[in-house]
Amino acid sequence: LQNPRLFDAFLAFQSWKLAITDDPKGFTSNWVGHDVCNYRGVYCAPAPDDPGVITVAGVDLNHADVAGVLPEELGLLCDVALFHLNSNRFQGSLPAEFCKLKLLFELDLSNNLFCGGFPAVVFKLPSLKFLDLRFNKFVGDVPPEVFDLQLDALFLNDNAFKLTLPPNLGNSPVSVLVAANIFGFGILPPAVGQMAETLNEIVLLNSGLLGSLPDEIGQLTKLTVFDVGFNHLIGTLPESIGKMVSLEQLNVAHNKLTGNIPEGICLLPRLQNFTYSDNYFCSVPRSCQNLSPDDGDENCIPCKADQRSPLEC
Repeated sequence: LQNPRLFDAFLAFQSWKLAITDDPKGFTSNWVGHDVCNYRGVYCAPAPDDPGVITVAGVDLNHADVAGVLPEELGLLCDVALFHLNSNRFQGSLPAEFCKLKLLFELDLSNNLFCGGFPAVVFKLPSLKFLDLRFNKFVGDVPPEVFDLQLDALFLNDNAFKLTLPPNLGNSPVSVLVAANIFGFGILPPAVGQMAETLNEIVLLNSGLLGSLPDEIGQLTKLTVFDVGFNHLIGTLPESIGKMVSLEQLNVAHNKLTGNIPEGICLLPRLQNFTYSDNYFCSVPRSCQNLSPDDGDENCIPCKADQRSPLEC
């Protein structure tokens, strides 16, 4: 018989196949017999702790359109580093036995029907760097401790999560944080400036942000995308945005921002797109008009077309 790790994997995949209720593309049709390394979507490699032993290192069912649940037996895949389920119809919650996947590096559950609270088992995955939960039916609070995890990428968007960005946000070493289209509330804390060494993209579109943007965002000199559109932000844009020298995309549209747009923003060397429509800005530098000539509707800018009425301003 095959080595014990591959036999455990055989048990895991056979349990999983029984938990699959619909497989219109026949993706799992060859999940037959003990040769799990030839199963579609299964990738084997030498075990990190014993290179002489072959084990299951990755599972990739992306775009398979499979329906079902994840059985507890998947915890038998103790050497798996990649687990990708993007664009299927899996439902239910993440098995508690996932806590045994100590080598799991990438977990992609995006675009499924998973539900329940935030999957707390991810706090027991010491190797995890990439966590993608977007486009599911998860509900409830996002634990602040998620920002203490040593992740490189975190995608929470398009769920029914409730998220308040906590003071420990700055502890997160992520390069990408996407928390758009969720039930958020609260401010963007000044601690965001502590993410300067790693943060490359932050997307908080339609996430219930309140208050004003902190000056500390100017410390994010490696940031290329800053999207806080469709929120409830007030006050003026910080002058410190002019220090965000790597910025390429800046979206502050559909808020309640006021005052003058700082000159330094549109002089940023890499800025390609600046979206600021549907606010209450009262002036815009010529440099911004050159950069985004068709943007800026529904503000309070004199001599510019399609602005708010004087009564609104």
